[in-house]
Amino acid sequence: MANDDLGRELEDVGSRFDFGEYEIEAYLTILEHGRLTASEIAERTNIPQPRVYDTVRSLSENGLVEIRESRPMEVLAVDPQEAFVNVQSTLSALVDSLSDRYTRPARDSEAVSLVRSRQTILRYVEDVITTAEYELVLSLTPDLLGRYEEKLIERREAGVTIELLLAPAVDVPDPESYDYSQVATAARARRGVTTPVVAVADGTYSVYTVREALQNGEDRYGVIFNRSELGFLISGFMNTVVWTSATTLSEIRDDRPFPRRYATIRRCVRDITDTDGEFYGTVEGRDVETGERRTLRGRVIDISIGTNRETAAITLEGADGPVDIGGQVAALEDIEAYEIAIGRESPPEL
Repeated sequence: MANDDLGRELEDVGSRFDFGEYEIEAYLTILEHGRLTASEIAERTNIPQPRVYDTVRSLSENGLVEIRESRPMEVLAVDPQEAFVNVQSTLSALVDSLSDRYTRPARDSEAVSLVRSRQTILRYVEDVITTAEYELVLSLTPDLLGRYEEKLIERREAGVTIELLLAPAVDVPDPESYDYSQVATAARARRGVTTPVVAVADGTYSVYTVREALQNGEDRYGVIFNRSELGFLISGFMNTVVWTSATTLSEIRDDRPFPRRYATIRRCVRDITDTDGEFYGTVEGRDVETGERRTLRGRVIDISIGTNRETAAITLEGADGPVDIGGQVAALEDIEAYEIAIGRESPPEL
């Protein structure tokens, strides 16, 4: 479709979003390049530099682009198939034409970003849920549970261990009226309305946001740890502060076969404690004293667990003797573990 025709059709759609000439020009330019800074948008369009920021924030509020609060600020294209998902089906031809123009922006594998669009935050939460391979930790509102229920059921059926926390407790369905086992391995309710919305997949890929960001307030933000090792900050906060201050709604015994993978040592110790027999482990982590990355394999010869399971550790008998393995931000043990695999007959592969 020619640019003029595409622009005219966007003008028709733009009336629904209250878009002006600048929004349309900026949007088409961002789609074409995938990722641009504010100055690059000004260079490639007729939009005056002072108007660029207001223009892209208008696009972001409508879920058409994602703003990365970096220096300089970057604007990333959002796939039109997602951005226009709630627009009437009669617009499908226009969306297809926009998709032909769309260039998917490259996202750094270790990127940490700040996003301010409600739709973008919700999309990242869904992405964290759907990409979890073996472990998922969530803090959601009851409304968000309904939004992501089908995705959670799919992950449970795929064998992902899911710990789900819901808040505020006053709005959480009673276990007698809702089957939490279909969406979570363990579910808890927390009283505080200030409980954040959090999603962590496999201990690394995570989203953190305040509840106000998903309501109608103007102070919206979400922090994305896009498969970054810094994701342990969110995971550790959830496991030691938020999860332990909630009350249990439902918990079922993990009956998956070994070997099993873990991003959280607390969950690893719980499974070993609840199951008889001998275990072997493979651990990827780093030396507590030197910071060097290490991979260890050996037989599990000891486990330790603190009151209320807030702290936990295992000891592996390796080639060089026993080594104590702790969780994220470990200090007393020899190794801080990022990922753990536990098997029955020999150390499993990671």
